[in-house]
Amino acid sequence: MIHQIALTTLFGIPLVAYGGFLTFLSFVFTASIGYASHHSVKFLPFKWHPAMVAVSLGLALIHGFIALSIFMGY
Repeated sequence: MIHQIALTTLFGIPLVAYGGFLTFLSFVFTASIGYASHHSVKFLPFKWHPAMVAVSLGLALIHGFIALSIFMGY
């Protein structure tokens, strides 16, 4: 059942691909907070960095589980 949702297409692209893109953007945003803070460019306070790490890892775990469900048949 989960794999049917993961393979549902929206504008010709499966939903699992959108999840991967969202996860990638989350990791890039997280890295940019740390990089900017290291180079004294403050567009967000550094305390956002650990929170974004948790969000990014959570998205990655959910995306990985949904992607694996395609191969496992869940």
